[in-house]
Amino acid sequence: MMAHSGAETPSIAYKVFTFEDQKKTTQESLSVSIPEVLDPQYGMYVWPCAVVLAQYLWTQREELRDKAVLELGAGVSLPGVVAARCGAKVTLSDSDKTPQCLENCRRSCEANGLHDVVVLGLSWGEISPDLVLLPKLDIILGSDVFYEPQDFEDVLVTVAFLLRKNPSAQFWTTYQERSADWSIEMLLHRWKLNCVEVQLDEFDADRSELAGSNLPGSHSVQMMIITLKREDAGL
Repeated sequence: MMAHSGAETPSIAYKVFTFEDQKKTTQESLSVSIPEVLDPQYGMYVWPCAVVLAQYLWTQREELRDKAVLELGAGVSLPGVVAARCGAKVTLSDSDKTPQCLENCRRSCEANGLHDVVVLGLSWGEISPDLVLLPKLDIILGSDVFYEPQDFEDVLVTVAFLLRKNPSAQFWTTYQERSADWSIEMLLHRWKLNCVEVQLDEFDADRSELAGSNLPGSHSVQMMIITLKREDAGL
């Protein structure tokens, strides 16, 4: 029930992340403001994976312009907000069972002056009408969506469905290795998905203070691009 929605104002802190390109003479930069809800709900914090993925998006900003992008499990929405600020047409999604996360997606859009970003409730592993009716996608984003091992297959069911519907699309995801026993390799094989790892130093994400953030743990973050295996993509 939503009867108590908005009755209690959550405690919110805004964090600014600034992405810079030192290699160009113009020294381009982008600053975004991300609201964190100071609450035990872990989906409402900015974790290292989000900053690493947002840095990758920043380095791909020219490719992102006018692309259709969906962020899964958006939570604080840092990657999706960066994509939108880089000119992508963005849809943010989180579980339809966590309205507070969806509300934070909207709050992130408001904080960054984004008025045309769609926010949708999508639960991993469920082929809902909203999922089926999504428009054509070019890029799917997922920051730290491989967090709970029991969710891994549900995430990939959703990703595989979207990639089959959009065979030329790619899933850009960052994953923090928390246990050597957790692996998505078998699941990728089962769902006929291909995975290429992108080294963090290839997009300047191997620094300790990325985007003005001093988040620990970036050394254990992996960046992956997941696509349909070629025979499934009809290539």
